[in-house]
Amino acid sequence: MTAKAATAKARMGDTLVDRLREELGVLGVLVQMAKRRQIIELRCEMPSCYCHKGRAQFDPKSHPPGPWEPSPDHYPRLKSDGGHLDPWNVRLSHVLCNREDYGWRMRIRRMLEKRMSLEEIAENLNLKGVRAPHGRGKWSAATVRKAFVS
Repeated sequence: MTAKAATAKARMGDTLVDRLREELGVLGVLVQMAKRRQIIELRCEMPSCYCHKGRAQFDPKSHPPGPWEPSPDHYPRLKSDGGHLDPWNVRLSHVLCNREDYGWRMRIRRMLEKRMSLEEIAENLNLKGVRAPHGRGKWSAATVRKAFVS
């Protein structure tokens, strides 16, 4: 890599760190990851992103948290399964996208623990009016499986 390319790459990383800290008010693991170049771009990494302005749009931190603020998602190991906010177990998300994903995974898990089939789970979610992942009208066995393992 040339010195010019290395400088440009370093500047890009600094820009991500600056944007996270100064523009968005983010602290913690997401800033650490940006400093280590473990975040390539500011973009919601959830399988289904619901932000009407797109995956790259984030609002600054506020209290209470708004739906489009940056949020570290415990992935692949959920916090409820003992996962921690470590760089190997975090992906960048919007607050709302993180909540939706977590809600599906927990609900599906409880039904799987009752030994329900994926088809039974899909039928149950559809009957209860649970919103299916973005872009899909209804739950199916395939969308249940994808939502649970994503």
